[in-house]
Amino acid sequence: MAQSARIDAAVRQALALTQGAQAPAKLAEALGYATLPGGARIRPTILVSVAMACGDDTPALTDAAAAALELIHCASLVHDDLPCFDDAETRRGKLSVHRAYSEPLAVLTGDSLIILAFEVLARAAEHDPLRASRLIRALAQRTGMPGGICAGQGWESEAQIDLRAYHQAKTAALFVAATEMGAIAAGHEGEPWYDLGAQIGEAFQVADDLRDALMDEKTLGKPAGQDDLHGRPSAVSELGVEGALRRLSDILAGAIASIPSCPGEAALAHMVRRQAEMIMPKVPAR
Repeated sequence: MAQSARIDAAVRQALALTQGAQAPAKLAEALGYATLPGGARIRPTILVSVAMACGDDTPALTDAAAAALELIHCASLVHDDLPCFDDAETRRGKLSVHRAYSEPLAVLTGDSLIILAFEVLARAAEHDPLRASRLIRALAQRTGMPGGICAGQGWESEAQIDLRAYHQAKTAALFVAATEMGAIAAGHEGEPWYDLGAQIGEAFQVADDLRDALMDEKTLGKPAGQDDLHGRPSAVSELGVEGALRRLSDILAGAIASIPSCPGEAALAHMVRRQAEMIMPKVPAR
């Protein structure tokens, strides 16, 4: 099964847990709306790729980890789009969840997806309890405080912002989760995979800053120019467009160099290069 189909099947299997005669219909529908069809699924793709590079000896655990990570990511997007944060009208080329279903249902959708992510991992414990517990801990650390995506959002309320810490928490955290959880699902230690995830995450954030500054809403599938509008720190505001592009190239080179030795090292390096091509923004001609 191709990775994209494998990940989609895992997410759909997770969502099936939320359906039923006793489920409130609008909220159940909103959960699917927030997750399907998915975006690029970059984070679970990295997770599955790392697991496969490490042997992927328990595919069911890998699938659960990939689904859980994607559910957390989708939850974060639903919450990010709320009026109290970005107040975004669109996401992935369609109305954001709070615009399509109401603000209360959007809050509940994000909350439900977070809880579902951990339920999926808890259910996967039947395959390997120790690995599942490590997966739960890794995902919790990269989701909450002090260095997860909740912390990343929290940095935006601080008077003084450490740009590196902000990017590491807001964006890199779930990429670190992807590389660590992929290794853990395949029976390896997660810690040696931290640097790869951190550097992919930083690259993605710099690329996102560039896209926000250079592209329009139609191309992005979401509002553009948000960093400037909300006065957020960004690689473009700190380094300029050319400086941010150089920084992006340096980070990607470092990410490939940081891949730990494993049976599938060459294939994993190829995957990182392929993802780099996907996120590299096109600079408009002057």
